[in-house]
Amino acid sequence: MKLTAMLVVLLFFGELGAPQKPIRPGIREADKVEAESERNLPPPTLQRTAVDPAKLKLEADELAALAASIPPAVDQANHGILPNDLPEKLKRVEKLAKRLRGDLTR
Repeated sequence: MKLTAMLVVLLFFGELGAPQKPIRPGIREADKVEAESERNLPPPTLQRTAVDPAKLKLEADELAALAASIPPAVDQANHGILPNDLPEKLKRVEKLAKRLRGDLTR
């Protein structure tokens, strides 16, 4: 058992001292060229898209109207009457809110 362990240790340390394969010069040159080309690239520019204020106003008004209609529908649901259009209204509120948030934070 000791002999096997000694052989494993010797082989391991023998590999550490062995010369490694040299890296071909072409690979080093390719790395240099790649690094140089990355330095020469201009940073990406973020272009803001034009936002239509009239469209934003319409969507905000629609969102406000839908949001105002939600509490009465929830009250009806609490009394056992689930309005058929409540899930659609909630989805529309979510979509409008996401779109407005995206348009205003760009």
